[in-house]
Amino acid sequence: MEEKLEVNSRFFKINYIQLENAIVAFFFEDRVRMGTVAIAMPGTGEVAAGRSSVLIGGKYMMTTRALAERLAGRSGKMALVSLFTELDETEALRTYAKLLDKVSVTAQTETNQPRFNYSIGKNI
Repeated sequence: MEEKLEVNSRFFKINYIQLENAIVAFFFEDRVRMGTVAIAMPGTGEVAAGRSSVLIGGKYMMTTRALAERLAGRSGKMALVSLFTELDETEALRTYAKLLDKVSVTAQTETNQPRFNYSIGKNI
């Protein structure tokens, strides 16, 4: 799926796919490119903040982590995020957070969590 945001005649986009237990998202301008990559886990119970880590990349580390954490928190799923942009980091966070607000994600709840099949043969 894709969402886009136009700011001063520049287009900022997100391409994402929702898996059963995760969301993979690419944030970019004009062409889809790999950028700094972060992964985040949603918080549990009373702890709203999840855990996150930058996997690779040197630019936009804080912004990429923040986007991954926000996406994980909204969806209740793991979030793997790539960010490639030419904005400065402060403007990137503001712009891509606004873009993320346009994304409709399915939160993982008790009713739509996968059921584990306890039969060993069926899980292999």
